Amino acid sequence: MSKEKKHLVIIGGGFAGLNLLRKIDKSKYRVTVIDRNNFHSFPPLFYQVASAGIDPAGISYPLRREVHHYMKDGVRFNLGTVKSIDTENQRIVTDNEVIDYDLAVIAAGTTNNFFGIENLQHLVYTLKSTGEALTLRNEVLRRLEMASIEPDDNKRREMLRFVVVGGGPTGVEIAGAIGEMKRYIIDREYPRIDKKEISITLIEGSDRLLGTMNQKSSELALKYLNNLMVDVEFGKIMKSYDGTTIECGDGSQFTSSLVIWTAGVTTVSFDFDGQQPEYGRGRRIVVDSFNRVKGINNVFALGDISIMTADPQFNEGHPQLAQVAIQQAKNLAKNLNKEKFESSFKYNDKGTMATVGRNRAVVDLKHVCFGGFWAWMTWMFIHLISILGARNRLTVLINWIWSYFTYGSSLRMLFEASKMPDNTPQNKQ
Repeated sequence: MSKEKKHLVIIGGGFAGLNLLRKIDKSKYRVTVIDRNNFHSFPPLFYQVASAGIDPAGISYPLRREVHHYMKDGVRFNLGTVKSIDTENQRIVTDNEVIDYDLAVIAAGTTNNFFGIENLQHLVYTLKSTGEALTLRNEVLRRLEMASIEPDDNKRREMLRFVVVGGGPTGVEIAGAIGEMKRYIIDREYPRIDKKEISITLIEGSDRLLGTMNQKSSELALKYLNNLMVDVEFGKIMKSYDGTTIECGDGSQFTSSLVIWTAGVTTVSFDFDGQQPEYGRGRRIVVDSFNRVKGINNVFALGDISIMTADPQFNEGHPQLAQVAIQQAKNLAKNLNKEKFESSFKYNDKGTMATVGRNRAVVDLKHVCFGGFWAWMTWMFIHLISILGARNRLTVLINWIWSYFTYGSSLRMLFEASKMPDNTPQNKQ
């Protein structure tokens, strides 16, 4: 690698990290991408993995395959979880190595926010990674299998009681997906289960679903969920959960041993040695209009992990959406390629959308809001073209078409991880 090039280290192989990698001038920078996984995943479709709608490989793309296109330019990928960033000596410490940098870009995204509720992270199912989606899929399928042979009515109903916490897009989508299984799949594949015994409840702390979207979209989403036999409870803020009973702030209770938490996110955090960043709402790293981290030299932050208040239209920070991350990455690459900061970031809001099952979706664009079949088709098209890899797009499209016409899926199978030998490095740690 040429010593004349500046070493740019990108922490995170998500939308922001990969778009920066593609746009950066490789003749001026040698690039190292660090990620805890060796693949890029597509978070908007985690809920479909969890409901056995699509294969996890269909929404995943090997980071080494992406990096391979630029290897001749000195680009490389290093597997690792970042532990700390030494801003004085300009070093990044992972669980595997120490990497020196000239410029560092933090694009690690978000993780689950449990709002300080004691032990909640150990008791609920979450949807922030492919692994979490697979864990939830296995548990839902396991309960359906066990319920189909359980002779005790009360035990069977307890197995089939699902609660989703959070009425944002992820909560609405996973509740709708389980509702579709209840409405269309149970009679076909689990004839010994009476679908009336399946209870699906969505708990939302505010007075409507999809709080960041248009009121019409919220009303349509509620209508669609009701059609899928999902009960929606508003004004319910969870205060505690003991693995069986949910206690809400208004004194109400809900009983379930399978709770899916989608109620909040927080940024992935690192330790900083030396100069310290400023933090804003949601513990997001404060950046200026060029995505430079305030208070630290030669460090930038992109996407969900950053908060920029310089944009007058978004003075409380931009929404934590893929489009923000992509546009920020392209703008930062433009400035770094010029080696001077001239273009401040301006977000071009292209709209938001959510789906609640087949033929049911809502779309908010700048000047129009609509729902139903055409919204669902729009949702599918946008998500399909956003998936990395032509093979993945084709695989997901085939799955969608097959499921639409047959209501069937070859993915409702339980795959349990086998025991690893005791002498493997993971077991020795």
